[in-house]
Amino acid sequence: MNPVPLPALIEPACALSLAEAGRLLREGRLVAFPTETVYGLGADATCDRAVAAIFEAKGRPSFNPLIVHVADAAEAEALVELDDRARLLTARFWPGPLTLVLPRRAGSPVSLLASAGLDTIAVRMPDHPVALDLIRAAGRPLAAPSANRSGAVSPTLALHVVDSLGARVALVLDGGPCRVGVESTVLDLSTATACLLRPGGIAAEEIEAALGSPLARAAIDPHAPKSPGMLESHYAPGLPVRLNATTAEQDEALLGFGDIVGTLTLSAAGDLQEAAANLFAMLRLLDGGPHRAIAVAPIPEHGLGLAINDRLRRAAAPRGQP
Repeated sequence: MNPVPLPALIEPACALSLAEAGRLLREGRLVAFPTETVYGLGADATCDRAVAAIFEAKGRPSFNPLIVHVADAAEAEALVELDDRARLLTARFWPGPLTLVLPRRAGSPVSLLASAGLDTIAVRMPDHPVALDLIRAAGRPLAAPSANRSGAVSPTLALHVVDSLGARVALVLDGGPCRVGVESTVLDLSTATACLLRPGGIAAEEIEAALGSPLARAAIDPHAPKSPGMLESHYAPGLPVRLNATTAEQDEALLGFGDIVGTLTLSAAGDLQEAAANLFAMLRLLDGGPHRAIAVAPIPEHGLGLAINDRLRRAAAPRGQP
């Protein structure tokens, strides 16, 4: 009889644990780590087997691309072709929650599996000292989706990673709660017109102001997404989710916002930044409760509200998606 696998080891981020994490990554193992957005499930982005281990651990569809994390813009330029728009945005928003989809550079070492076979690669520089130190300790770019089973609520604490992935991860670096709480904004710069693929931690209005032009909005193909987070049913708790609720129906938990006070409330002050930071942790708490469903109060459709509503619509989408 095979022994029951032990849960992943959680270690406070320090020089020793970072060195060990870098060694594990170079060996093709999986390491979870904090970013300013959510905890990421990291693997050596240049190693096909390591990248495949991410898909296996998450139960993630292989056609859903991964984001490649780098420690600086110079490292990104070794992987992808940066144009003037990309250089402007990296200077303005990196490190930070902005992912750029750019043409793959000839000879780029990034595994094709990480980009789902596309001729583009999604790259970003996270705004978290532990994430940046880990990339440097590994000595290579890291492919890193959110550190949870595919389609489930994203982790904003180290314990969330263990609850979701357990022994599938060799090590979890604990950097405390994630500051932003929703994933990065994903912007496609592989075409002449910059296109918003996924709302996220940087508001579309800020990017448009920096570029001096409006962004196109992507038409979503759920069978062949160009970036992470574009599957129709995604970020989903186990319970059904009902949106734009002002009160809870029988046996529902209510996730409140502003004047609508719920079982839990994303932000009583109506602060979208606070709501974004609380979103996944509160969905996870309600998902583990005695209710039959989760009702969610209306969230304004501007700024970070775009990202929050994007996640909530995916959480509420009909199940049965990959």
